[in-house]
Amino acid sequence: MTARDASPATGASPRTGGVRSAVVVGAGFAGLTAATELAVGGVDVTVLEARDQVGGRARGIQVCADGWVDAGAAYLGDRHTELHALLAALDLKTTPTTMRGASRFALGAEETTRDGRFPPLNAVALGDLFERLDELTAAVRPDAPWLTPGAEELDALTAGAWAERHLAHPDARLFFPLFLGEMMAADPARVSMLHVAFYLRSGGGLRYLNAFEGGAQQDRVDRGAHQVCERLAARLGPRVRLREPVHAVHQDDDGVTVHSTGGAHRADVAVMALPPLLADAVDHRPEPPARRASDRTARGCAVKVHLVYPAPVWREHGLSGWSVNAEGPLLSTVDDSPAGADVGVLTGFVTGAEAHRFAELDPRAQRSAALRQAARLFPMLPEPVGFHVTDWVNEPYSKGCYASLFGPGDWMRHGPTLTAPHGRVHWAGTETSTEFFGLLEGAVRSGRRAAAEILARP
Repeated sequence: MTARDASPATGASPRTGGVRSAVVVGAGFAGLTAATELAVGGVDVTVLEARDQVGGRARGIQVCADGWVDAGAAYLGDRHTELHALLAALDLKTTPTTMRGASRFALGAEETTRDGRFPPLNAVALGDLFERLDELTAAVRPDAPWLTPGAEELDALTAGAWAERHLAHPDARLFFPLFLGEMMAADPARVSMLHVAFYLRSGGGLRYLNAFEGGAQQDRVDRGAHQVCERLAARLGPRVRLREPVHAVHQDDDGVTVHSTGGAHRADVAVMALPPLLADAVDHRPEPPARRASDRTARGCAVKVHLVYPAPVWREHGLSGWSVNAEGPLLSTVDDSPAGADVGVLTGFVTGAEAHRFAELDPRAQRSAALRQAARLFPMLPEPVGFHVTDWVNEPYSKGCYASLFGPGDWMRHGPTLTAPHGRVHWAGTETSTEFFGLLEGAVRSGRRAAAEILARP
């Protein structure tokens, strides 16, 4: 997306043919990217968002007067070219993810400190795990994972069952679910092994996805990724309508009617920029030839915890703030302190099955458990000046984060129709992108694809 593309002028020329109007459902990265591209192309656009704010699975939390953190999607790397172009067009900057210092690990009876991020586990066993994952990842067809050799068998197998079958060493079995939680907020018992292999391949490979410097987690958007959506929405102006959950999309020969709590919106086409589980909850008439999800499609299992301190005191003790832990609630932590701000922020990731357990606790129990664990990992921590929990597991208008998890059989059932338009309805969202699936980059690319499909309609 160029700077020109990112400025949907209110005086855009009306189209003389093809699609003249569109309703976009969802004001996250995918929906607002699609709406922006359509507006630039001369299409009269309306964006309907269920929440009282734009952003979707990107959300900002203000932790001090001049500091923000990401409560949802956060990281980007140098291969995320469409997102970088969009940031430049919107005059937004990035800040590097700080990883200087030693890491903390609690993978056994005692907490340990060591340089780097490689855990204090059997190196041969972990090497074997990564080699097996690399082999599976290299074999996946990223454009059509369901056509991968052996796809049906891999898709029928959960990641947990794969680990039982192929990982003999206890250290590999210990680390594998922690790795899946960090990479894709997945519970091994709920996600298919084909989906794991595809996710890694789509994102640039295991090493790229897992890396900070030079990898997919190298940078954050300065002052929060949510600003992308806020600025796109500001340029679209009154085209964006908040607090309008959509419950039905009905097509006929002449157009489409999108029914929301705010009324009926008539247009030539619609873009459904929603996660599969939400898209399936909408009453489509006529019904799509295939559903977007199944009873085995799981929510991304993520709860984000932000512990705010007067300063990033762990740095004074030679620590990076990074930790990996076999027991929850905080299965990993990272230093998310805002650049130039006067506070230190330790972000804890509660993922996989642990996310469901933590989400069921009342707020007081959540705070107690998180602070108790943080104090064990980083004994120098003072009392926090702020504490924030963002529960994506139970978020009604996301149904999980980072992205939906395709369960056994999902790719074989739904993959071939994932992006195919249903008459006048087009699909967007990071779950529809075979490039950088589950990431912000995938969401942006999906929005551009959907808009291009519509602009090419006769």
